[in-house]
Formats: sequence, C-alpha cells, structure tokens
Amino acid sequence: MLSKLFSISILNSFLFSIGFTLISVGLYFIVKKKKSHIYLFGISTYLTFIAFGVFITNCNEDIQNLNHFSHYLTENSSDNTITFKVRELLKPNAFSERYYVDVLKVNSTKVTGKALINVEKDSLQSNLPIDAIYITNSDLVDIKAPLNPDQFSYKNYLEKQQVHHQLYVNSKQILPLKNDSQTLFGYAAKFRNYINERLSGYNYTNDQLSIINALILGQRQNITKEVYDNYTNAGAIHILAVSGLHVGIILLILNVVFKPVERFKNGHIIKTGILLILLWIYALIAGGSASIIRATTMFSIVAIGMNLKRSTNIYNTLAISVFILLLIKPNFLFDVGFQLSYAAVIAIVSFQPILERLWSPKHKLVNLLWKTLTVTVSAQFGIIPISLYYFHQFPSLFWLSNLVVIPFLGVILGLGLLVITLSLFGTPQTILSDAFGLVINWMNQFFGWISNQEDFLILDIPFTILQVVVSYVLIFSIYKLYYQKNYKWMQFSLIALIVFQATFILNYYKTKGDSFIVFHKNRSTLLGLKHNDQLAVYSDLENAESNTIIRSYSVKNSLNTLPSTPLNPIYKINDKHLLVVDSLGVFNVKNVTIDYVLLTQSPKLNLNRLIDSLQPKAIIADGNNYKSYINRWNNTCIKQKLPYYQTGKTGAFIIHY
Repeated sequence: MLSKLFSISILNSFLFSIGFTLISVGLYFIVKKKKSHIYLFGISTYLTFIAFGVFITNCNEDIQNLNHFSHYLTENSSDNTITFKVRELLKPNAFSERYYVDVLKVNSTKVTGKALINVEKDSLQSNLPIDAIYITNSDLVDIKAPLNPDQFSYKNYLEKQQVHHQLYVNSKQILPLKNDSQTLFGYAAKFRNYINERLSGYNYTNDQLSIINALILGQRQNITKEVYDNYTNAGAIHILAVSGLHVGIILLILNVVFKPVERFKNGHIIKTGILLILLWIYALIAGGSASIIRATTMFSIVAIGMNLKRSTNIYNTLAISVFILLLIKPNFLFDVGFQLSYAAVIAIVSFQPILERLWSPKHKLVNLLWKTLTVTVSAQFGIIPISLYYFHQFPSLFWLSNLVVIPFLGVILGLGLLVITLSLFGTPQTILSDAFGLVINWMNQFFGWISNQEDFLILDIPFTILQVVVSYVLIFSIYKLYYQKNYKWMQFSLIALIVFQATFILNYYKTKGDSFIVFHKNRSTLLGLKHNDQLAVYSDLENAESNTIIRSYSVKNSLNTLPSTPLNPIYKINDKHLLVVDSLGVFNVKNVTIDYVLLTQSPKLNLNRLIDSLQPKAIIADGNNYKSYINRWNNTCIKQKLPYYQTGKTGAFIIHY
C-alpha cells in the first residue's frame, strides 16, 4: 500500500529493508537482556516487514525494469515496429477483440512488458491464438484516465495488472511471425479449444457452451451481457468464476476418486502428490487467472494437511496462502476478487458455526439446506462491505440463489467433468450429455427469473472506504462479544456502531455545496446542476438520469438524481451565466453578461465573431462535436488568448460555487 502512495525507488526500498533488518537484529540482542524494552523490538520488526513489502512490490513493478518497452518508444510513433506475443484472451467490447500481450521487441531491441491490444472486430477473422507472435507498426499509447468525475478508472485497474499501454489495430495491421516455441498457457488454450470442438458434437447452444466454459474451464469471454447480468443481479456471479468454491469441490471429488491409493505403502504421500499435480493442471487448463491461482494455492495447503494427517488451523492456512501469493505478486492485494474470496472464507469459518448451532434439523435434506443457508449468510458478513463499496448494489435474494444451486454444484461440476471426459474419448451424444445441457438451461432460466425480481435488487447504494473499514471493525467486535460476553467488547461494539452511524452524517455534510458540471460523453450533451444533495440533469438524451456517467457520479457523492430535462439555452450559475450554442449556432443574447460559452452539436458559426460580440471568459467544447471543429476552435482561442476547454482532452468542466 505504501509503495502506491509514495514513490520509492527499488534501491532506496532495498536500503531501508537492510537498515531495519540490522536495527531489528541489534534490538533482539539488547532486549534479550533487558525485557522492558521488548516493545522497541516489536516496532522494529513491523517496520522491517513493511520495508521488505515495499521492496518486493517495487521489484514486481514491470515498468521499473530497465528493459521495459516504454523506455524504448520513440516520439514519432511511425518509427516504432512492435513485436508481441499473445498472452491472454479477454472479454471483447462492442468494437474490439481484446488481448493481453507480451511485448518482445521495439524495432530490433529485445524488451519486456505487458500491454493491451484492441483488434477491430472482423467476422472473417478468428481469435488470435495464445503464444502466436505478430509484428505491427501501430503506436503503443498510454491508457487514458477517466474523463468524468467518480467514473470507474480502467487505467488504475490495468496498472494493477502491470499494463500501462495499449494498441489499436485491425487484422490487416498485424503480420504473423513464425513461432516454434509454446508455453504451458498455449498448450492449455489449445486443449480448451479441443474440448470445445468435441462438445460441439453435443449440439449445445451458445449460452450453454458459454456457461460450461465459465463453470468448468474458467473462460467467461463468450457469455452474453444478458446472461452475465442475470447471474450478477441474482447474487450468483461467483458460480461463473472458477475460484475457491470450484477448486474445493474438485479437491473433494479427487480425494474420493484416489482414496484407494492410501492402501499402498506411503499411499498418503503419493495421493497428496497426485492431488497437487492434478489441482495445478486444472488451474492451468482453467486459464491460470488470479482467482484460480490463489484458490489452488490455498487448497494445495489444505490438501497437504488433510492427507498427511496434520492438524491444521484454517486461519493459519489462509495466512500462509495469503503470504505466499503476495510474496509472488503483491498487486493481488488490490484485486477485488482476492479481497472478496478471502473475506468470504474468513467470514464462513468464523460465523457459520455460530449460525449452524441456532437450529439442528433432524431430517438430512433439511439439515443440508440449513447448512447451505448458514454458509451463504455467513459469507455475506465478509463480502457485503467490499461488495457495496465496489458495486453499490445488494441482491437481497442471494440466499435463494445459493440455497437452490450450491447444494447441487458438486453434482453439476462432477457431471460436467464426466461429460467433458466422455467427449474427449469420442463418445457420441448421450442421455448424460443431454441431461447436463438441461441442467445448464435450468440454471440460466432460474437466475434469469431471480434477476427479474427487480424489487429485491437494491441498486445505487453509496458506500465509502471509511464505511468499509468501520463495518469490519463493527463485525469483528460483535464476533468477539459473542464469544467473550464482557463489558470491554460490548463497549467497543457500541462505539463502532456509533462511528458507523456518524459516517452517514459525514457523507450528508460532504454533499453540501453547489456545482455545475459539463460531463464528457461522445455524441451527446450531458449537463448536471448539483444543489446540496440533489442533482438536476439536462441532456439531449432521453432518461439521461439513468446513464452510467450520471449514476456513478450520483452514487459516489450520495446524491438524489432528478428526472432529466431538455437543454436550456442559458444557465445561471450563481452570479455567472453559461450560454449553450447548439447546432443552430444562435447566440443573439441581450442584456445578459455571458461568462462561459458551451459549444455542442457541432454548430456552424464564426467563433471570432462570437468572442468579439459576447466577450466570454472561457469557451467549452463537449464530446458532442466533430473533431475538426474542436481543433479549429482551439486554434481560434489560442489566437484570441482565451481559455479553451475540450472535455475529450481535459475531462469534465466543473464550476464550483
């Protein structure tokens, strides 16, 4: 965390690490003789671990590597010849197929580094194969920060994936090169493609195949937005992400399948080795994503303890897996999936035993459903604060989704693995494969029905990072109060509750104040007038209040959004006035001093005449203008020595008053 807040070089962080280590060693020998100063050794040890954490994080930052391709790019983009290898297929957007690639060369210089490539969609072009090498003259450009306030920053997200640049190309701008070497990820991708070829003989629909790929093979790229949203709104999106739940179930299945191995000499050791090998092969086949790697790491430790008959503490197991993962890749700490998965597991092992003891059903089926419900509810204690902070929604029917599907997920995964195995052996379409297809259809329909219960989906919930921290303090204090039942933890719980309530009061006072915002949106005009905790929206779009830009700004600032209305020609902003000049190009204003002029909808006008006539203090051009017009107006304002703001370059224009 500190390495992200402060810019510390690798050398300095290394020197800090060595320095604190020497201090800690010196203090160790001192406090051995004088116990009263043992706290100094504790402080020094903490600082040593922090320093090493900063050093390891800096070492993992690819861009600090002297061979990183960004150090070799010339200013003239046409002079750069980029050679890259396809690393990972991503979910496409409306216009492009997207991939992570390893940059191998800039011109003739061998380099390292990871980039994002956007390949224009072409119905005649198939996906680029993993490990394929291509060459292009297209420019590697920096990834842009969001242009609107409180908008999701894809730039920050990609930086945590060690991606700082991207390419925009079409299929004609990249030339394939011969590549005789293959990585394990390349072989895994070919194996997944082979599985899909074999499954195609079972006449599964696209939706069925996309869910099978997500559920078992860890590939979610081909899931339609409608199906994906259904699972999200039903609170069941974790089912489509191969993670701890899936790896845990697969471990249990493999543990049963290979139980006879225990009868041989050193059978437990042999079985443990087989389980570890198969778990990591599965992790590789499933794409080796961050969620799969961390789940496999955790359950590898569980498998070792379980099969070697070692008593294990689940908290120690979690701590070891977290330590190993962050040691290898510190940026996992900022991964939402990483935070959610560990928060869920910690909450389950902490709260599930408490909830389970509340009722002891005698019937086995009822008891299974009750345990499933307690696991599902327990997980929410861990994930709700993080989920509200990142996604600002709460699917209140999550318990129903998980109650119906989770008990049968092991059977579904087992059936899926069996169907895939049979397909690899060339088994033709059978009742078994048809039954699996029906199960997938049933899942899709069920989660679609849950998603349609819109009254139970709570959207646009404001939640700040301070509220996340206080929420966990409150949850922890209540947990300790349950077990210890003393005045100390009751007092702590009540204080945490009061502080949590105070955060809502603080959020309310933060909304005080007024501002006028010209948002950036391509091909549309989007204006906002904020008055305390209310936001009035003006736009040429219908229902602009539901636009993602407006919703994001409103939620992050705890605002009530009013229904949008058409654009006004003039806006009074405290003692100033803003004139909107649209496609009609009319600016005949009398008896009003114009301070700002907003150009939108590409008006055909003489800007010099407008400036001489109105003498505004600034000109603003939003995203609803032709680029040629924006550039021409920019040149005019430079000659007139007048401030000029184009939202497509400088971001949203905000006037506070």
